[in-house]
Amino acid sequence: MSHSGEVSPSTPKLQLHLSIPIPSRDSTYYIADGNTVLLVENTLFKVHRSTLTKDASTFDSMFSLDSDLRSSSHVSGNSAVTTVGPEGENDDNPIRLQGDTADQFRALLWALYSLPHELSVALTPEANPLQLFNLARISHKYEFRSIEAWSLNALTQIYTRPMHPPSNKEVDGPTLEQLTELASLCEQRDLLEAATQRWRRRIASGKDISLAINVAERLNLRALLGRAYYAMLLQGREVWDADGHLTRAQIIRLLSGHYTLGRLWERLPNEPPPFTHSPRCMGAAAVRCNQTWAGLWKSMMEMGRQGVLLQYPDVEGKLMLAESMLKTLMERDMPTPGLLEAMPWCKEQTLIATAGKIRDIQESLVDYFVDV
Repeated sequence: MSHSGEVSPSTPKLQLHLSIPIPSRDSTYYIADGNTVLLVENTLFKVHRSTLTKDASTFDSMFSLDSDLRSSSHVSGNSAVTTVGPEGENDDNPIRLQGDTADQFRALLWALYSLPHELSVALTPEANPLQLFNLARISHKYEFRSIEAWSLNALTQIYTRPMHPPSNKEVDGPTLEQLTELASLCEQRDLLEAATQRWRRRIASGKDISLAINVAERLNLRALLGRAYYAMLLQGREVWDADGHLTRAQIIRLLSGHYTLGRLWERLPNEPPPFTHSPRCMGAAAVRCNQTWAGLWKSMMEMGRQGVLLQYPDVEGKLMLAESMLKTLMERDMPTPGLLEAMPWCKEQTLIATAGKIRDIQESLVDYFVDV
């Protein structure tokens, strides 16, 4: 007899049972004549086992192992061993996929079951970037190699089209961080380059610089990391301290970059980039040409030092200003007493040398931001 106020021993179990959501069947991919039930998050999918084993995927070996386990079931002594039915036979005992989302698995089934004209939409402006992103991630995980390559190619087409106001589908697509992680994970160079170019545009407009630093450090993207650190450097110490996403180690690297680039700034006037002389410029003419180039280079660097828009460690800006000045002198054929006139055969080579110096600095930016 139960007493008033007593709680039935079964009550906690009942409450626990009621708190667990009941899985629901997917509206599209719970196929009536399917022979395998899978649970992804809280969604049940019923599909054909033969479909999941296409493309020599991981499911092929998974199902082969399951078949071996079934064939090894035996009778112990005179009494049969009581076992639960094999996973995937029904809703009560589905195959559980861990670490995936229902949207990712749905995207995989879309690729496996769709007709050609339905798949071809992915190669048009009407493509769904988020669906393709989900497809690429899950096909990489389960080793659907041809599907992975196809989905990555489709994503690359989307993100390498000429820039325009993004469509609603692109806005609702993967974040730039997610896209970069996917391209790095799958080693898809073209997609990674497309993502990097988008990061560069954001960084140039002063957006998401600290996020770019963190993403580039995590994925070891050296070119992007150097560009992001350089942009943050030019923001100034007040911005670094106010940015809650920068670590102490990253701020130390910024200080290191400020010091080393500042020293480079000071050395530049006395270090004109070497160039290859014209075959016509030989002997005494070549000596005079080198002297003239050294003087011109120093003059341009000094002008850069006085540029009110250039910050102290902005070596790249200083060099680009010098390049612009050289182009102006040559294109407009402006008189430069004692300078360009004294090196008539090597003007173009000095411009090539300046462009090369800029490229060298840009490609090695990350090396200036080191731990101390």
